[in-house]
Amino acid sequence: MLANVDALLLARCQFGFTVAFHIVFPAFSIGLASYLAVLEGLWLATGRQVFIDLFHYWIKIFAIAFAMGVVSGLVMSYQFGTNWSVYADKTGPVLGPLMAYEVLSAFFLEAGFLGVMLFGMSKVGPRLHFLATLMVAIGTFFSAFWILSVNSWMQTPQGHAVNAAGQFVPADWWAIIFNPSFPYRLVHMVLAAYLTTALVVGAVGAWHLLRNRTNGGARTMFSMAMWMLAVVAPIQILAGDAHGLNTLEHQPTKVMAMEGHFESHPDGAPLILFGLPDQEAGTVRYAVEVPKLSSLILKHGLNEPLKGLDTVPRENWPPVPVVFWSFRVMVSLGMLMLLLGCLSLLARFKGRLYQWAPLHRFALAMGPAGFVAVVAGWITTEVGRQPFTVYGLLRTAESASPLQAPAVAASLTAFVLVYFAVFGMGILYILHLMAKSPHRDEAGLEPGAPIRTAGITPASSIGSDHALRPAE
Repeated sequence: MLANVDALLLARCQFGFTVAFHIVFPAFSIGLASYLAVLEGLWLATGRQVFIDLFHYWIKIFAIAFAMGVVSGLVMSYQFGTNWSVYADKTGPVLGPLMAYEVLSAFFLEAGFLGVMLFGMSKVGPRLHFLATLMVAIGTFFSAFWILSVNSWMQTPQGHAVNAAGQFVPADWWAIIFNPSFPYRLVHMVLAAYLTTALVVGAVGAWHLLRNRTNGGARTMFSMAMWMLAVVAPIQILAGDAHGLNTLEHQPTKVMAMEGHFESHPDGAPLILFGLPDQEAGTVRYAVEVPKLSSLILKHGLNEPLKGLDTVPRENWPPVPVVFWSFRVMVSLGMLMLLLGCLSLLARFKGRLYQWAPLHRFALAMGPAGFVAVVAGWITTEVGRQPFTVYGLLRTAESASPLQAPAVAASLTAFVLVYFAVFGMGILYILHLMAKSPHRDEAGLEPGAPIRTAGITPASSIGSDHALRPAE
């Protein structure tokens, strides 16, 4: 049976599976690290017990998610040498240093301060501990910076030359790092991480509010999450639109697949809402469309022409049905996030943010939506790049190692079994921690009032490097 299965397809499935598992953890860690920094900063500024309670509540979850992200990321790196050795050889002179910069500037920063952040609350002063939390948050951003620079160069390569051995070699590092799609991808991904975290925090808060509406910790986390959602969701839509226009300029074939435009439209292209793309026939069957709206969105004019896949050789078409539907999943979830943010503003305006059970159920249901949207966006980006690993320059079929299908199938099977066992248990433990109630702000402490937590208490002004001292 394996003789009839393409080794290249199995290698792509393996990398896709491991990346899909991996990407959800950094997306959560980036947003959660920033949330922890905000919580600790608010505690230092106000002295309110609820903020430090929530800090301790979420830091355990962050530690587990961060660890799973590191482990799942290491596995991906090994695949470059096993399944994609040709790709690693040809792109190594460009991508190798970028990955090294990520380790030096991001991973070392995170690792250096993570221990202080996790275990140093009672060992260092509040300013130093807050600095450690900030450094971890900044480290997660640097990590996203370099990884997205790597991926963006693969999407919009520039600043390189090709040597006699057929390798891509750096000619202009500035152009390589800040390639045309990088700024748009970085903004889009970081905002996606913040939205993902806000949805999780909001879902946990909603869960506990449904059980007890007077829970002070649940109220605070739900309110903060809904503010983030209401502010960031519309910004993300604008950022996504700018990213789409950039993609149209540099990767038009990907946009054609996203839109389902098999045919060119010289007098304005319709926006296909839904349908069944038929790649063989070159059409979208049972299409539900809005006339000329795609031209309005992409070219800002109803009658602006848009080219279709009929202008591209078939061997350069990406798998249109996959890209078409993954893009719609991402956009649909984005619209639901915007709706949740707007409903939270309405509830807040009416003074029912903590009493409106339908809003809480909606927020609870949307908890996993950020992860699904991130994976759908990654599928849109990466599958839409096919059949190239380096867009327009290096084909995927030319990038794979000379392996036999049974060998790749065996490692793929092992990955699936181990990932679901190990990371499944990790996710279940995270859900167990989330099910525990956050501490309530029952003491009614006013800003600046002395508080006790984890055996330490901040000084009255929280202004000294020695403010954290053993509770008497």
